[in-house]
Amino acid sequence: MNNKFTSEMVNDYADKLLIGLTDEENKMVLDEFEIIDKNIDVINEIPDIESVEPMSWCLDDFSFELREDEVEESIEIDELLQNCDVYNDREVEVPRVVEE
Repeated sequence: MNNKFTSEMVNDYADKLLIGLTDEENKMVLDEFEIIDKNIDVINEIPDIESVEPMSWCLDDFSFELREDEVEESIEIDELLQNCDVYNDREVEVPRVVEE
């Protein structure tokens, strides 16, 4: 039995979600599923993986303690801005990292 996603399946799901995909986007989704399938195959090769009990939460043993608030001396803004290449008033300018 073949459980691989097909282009038709991806388009059908996209249509049901009202997010029609271009052919390029469809191929990108299929490529991502291929990577996921390969990773699942690697996980399935772990000896006795089927006997491992699933976790209900990734941080079951996590514990924390809140610290007391302590007032500390702050560094002046002008002194901090000396480390910046470009700033405007009190705002630091950084390179754009999101494509339009």
